[in-house]
Amino acid sequence: MIPWTFLDSAQAPGNGGELRLYQRGAEFSIRVEKCELMNSRHYGSEDALAELACKRIADRPHPQVLIGGLGMGYTLRAALNSLKADGKVVVAELVPAVVVWNRGPLAELAGNPLQDFRVTVRENDVGQIMREKQQAYDAIMLDVDNGPEGLTRKSNDLLYGLPGLKIAYDALRPAGILAVWSAGTNDAFVRRLRKTGFTVDEVPVRSRGARGGARYTVWLAQRGD
Repeated sequence: MIPWTFLDSAQAPGNGGELRLYQRGAEFSIRVEKCELMNSRHYGSEDALAELACKRIADRPHPQVLIGGLGMGYTLRAALNSLKADGKVVVAELVPAVVVWNRGPLAELAGNPLQDFRVTVRENDVGQIMREKQQAYDAIMLDVDNGPEGLTRKSNDLLYGLPGLKIAYDALRPAGILAVWSAGTNDAFVRRLRKTGFTVDEVPVRSRGARGGARYTVWLAQRGD
């Protein structure tokens, strides 16, 4: 077995801990302490997040998409592959080092998506970006902090509590889609989505896509206009 090689680290904002990037052959891993946040061999659910959301807006002219969380670039790549040439994607990434990694050692994993002319990267909190302009996006995709079960963290409350969901609702265009990735199901979060005014579909997804793997959840919440 090839041992893991430590490549770099970065401090996540607030109490997020230290992100650490490792490599083993062609495989990469991003971890916080002993917990693996993402692995380059398991990205089927990240693909599904973008593909499911973009399918809902496929017929719209000049679609505008916001992705919260760059990760290893797989969700971004899947969005670019699903959108027409006139689509635009804004990626919000709070940790600057993650952007550097995606321009460096991780760049080839998803085919250099940051080089696509349709992409704008903003090193900022996705909640702040959503606040800036109402009815700006056809779809918003959130893959942050393992989903809404992280509400014990103050930073997550902005995204997954009622105030944050209202911000997302207002940032979407009529019938826009809020797509949320989660490590598991969460009935309370579904109730909050519906209370905000969204209609909600819950879709089970797998870490290896059609090949199976761990089970996760994607919610597709449509603005009710």
